Amino acid sequence: MPRIELSSGPVDYQDTGGEGPVLVFGHGMPMNETQWRKVVPLLDGYRCVLPTLPLGGHRQPMNPDADLSQRGVARLLGEFIERLGLDQVTLVLNDWGGGQFLVSEGRAQRLARLVLVACEAFDNFPPGPAKAMAQVCRVPGGVWLLTRLMGIPAFRHNRAGYGGMSLRGIPDEIMDDWFAPATLSRAIRKDLAKFAAGAPDRETLLAWSERLREFDRPVLVVWATEDRLMPREHGPRLAELYPQGRLIEIAASSTLIPEDQPERLADVLTDFLVQTGAEPTRHAD
Repeated sequence: MPRIELSSGPVDYQDTGGEGPVLVFGHGMPMNETQWRKVVPLLDGYRCVLPTLPLGGHRQPMNPDADLSQRGVARLLGEFIERLGLDQVTLVLNDWGGGQFLVSEGRAQRLARLVLVACEAFDNFPPGPAKAMAQVCRVPGGVWLLTRLMGIPAFRHNRAGYGGMSLRGIPDEIMDDWFAPATLSRAIRKDLAKFAAGAPDRETLLAWSERLREFDRPVLVVWATEDRLMPREHGPRLAELYPQGRLIEIAASSTLIPEDQPERLADVLTDFLVQTGAEPTRHAD
């Protein structure tokens, strides 16, 4: 897997290559690029770039002084896009919503459009059920305890936690991969703890959200009808916040729409891209 050294440390990424319009995918905590494994193969004609951000599922620890707050990771994502020389990017987020802060930070120049898929928004950082987990991560040894609990099937599949993020259920081998780095590395556990404790207060989050109105490019908001983490009302509220926002709701899905409804998500994503001028590259026969 390619790796790039950024100001905060190394970031691994996947890149399908090609000449098509560029899509950059974000992921949740402590997930990685495999969150999109069902969707990317359905996006023929697009260049899909998937960084593994330092949200706890990253395989190499970041620098000890790395800023892994919500703002810090958003800035790191922006640096990643810039260092790879990517432009006219479609940024696609699911679960983690902090990539939106590229707008509030004034660093969205390389973004042509946003696709927000059942993600954190407004003051929902972290989402309701995940707030308890964030509190555990603030306690010394809390992340170590969490990784051990995630090895217990009854805990990892509990509907009040990760088990509620997908109606289909996340395969154990995928979850094993997500939690392996923090399970095996004390340094990555420290990174995860920094990120989990890195959300600002409610007033700051709402102030940042107001600045999202400055993003005058197309935005697709894709919301799940059976989501336990992202409030149903946040979908239309986000679509109204952005000047060029539009909303599509997907049924029979929880937060991880790429897991529950990958084909439907790929369809609405492709339609949006084509309608907003990002036609896929057609291969010659």
